[in-house]
Amino acid sequence: MADIYKTYPQDRIALREVGLRDGLQLTKSWPSTAQKVEWVNREYAAGIRYFEVGSFLPADKVPRFADVRDVIAAVDAHEEAHGIALALNQRGATDALATAVGEITVVVSASQAHNEANVRRTQEQSLAEIANVVKLRDEAGKNTIINAGIAMAFGCSLSGDVPEDDVMRMVDRCFEAGVDMVGLADTVGYAGPRQIASLCARMEKRLGDLPYVIHLHDTRGMGIANASAALDSGCRVFDASLAGLGGCPFAPGATGNVVLEDLVYLVETKGFVTGIDVEQIVATRDLLTQAMPDETLHGALAQAGPPKSMNWRAQAA
Repeated sequence: MADIYKTYPQDRIALREVGLRDGLQLTKSWPSTAQKVEWVNREYAAGIRYFEVGSFLPADKVPRFADVRDVIAAVDAHEEAHGIALALNQRGATDALATAVGEITVVVSASQAHNEANVRRTQEQSLAEIANVVKLRDEAGKNTIINAGIAMAFGCSLSGDVPEDDVMRMVDRCFEAGVDMVGLADTVGYAGPRQIASLCARMEKRLGDLPYVIHLHDTRGMGIANASAALDSGCRVFDASLAGLGGCPFAPGATGNVVLEDLVYLVETKGFVTGIDVEQIVATRDLLTQAMPDETLHGALAQAGPPKSMNWRAQAA
């Protein structure tokens, strides 16, 4: 059984860089292995401690993640860094468990239509696969965290509204399958602050002090506002990507994630100490410009810069 509180302390805001996985899903080009390793090293030096490193998928079909083991090794080289990888089935989980990755994300959708489009399974089949991944982890005697990412938790571009009761039912089913934690994803950026606050309140009531992830997309420009609402509602673990890269190939309209740099700025202005040098994070964008010159990079902080006054920065006690 994984020690969730050791990896995600209750007194820390965990900002997870998902650009190396979610951020590269739809790009026409991607960084070399050496550039990915530099990406990890530079962000670690800037204070980032959580990295989603890639997916365990067939390298001949998804070559952008063929070097996932090398990226895991780059994260593992840093004592305080935590690596996360996506596995869509038992084969991928078996490969992930053979590495030093600290967390495996498995996926089920709150929308049946998206679940079938995304992984070609019913929700029940996905839940059974998740239970099998947990069993594999236990049989391997590892303490790797198993995190169930619940896609389309705030609405689905294929089927429309997703009732909160359906989302919470899926949360319960994932824990029944044996996962250590769950994440709620606004996969296509449908949510607004009121909806975020409402579902986060239910998560707080259901989970108590157990951490959960909020994964936001900025498709309709609501990413930062939604992150603020989630923070106010008690969430402490967030996904974001450098320059707002990201998207889902099986979710029409699912454009980039919330911008990592802008999220760091938000969290600090709300009084939380992140330990992250946001100017160093912004500077890391030059790697993306070199590796993917045709990709659009997003972010208000990169465009305007942080304020000259340091009053926005939370001060450690």
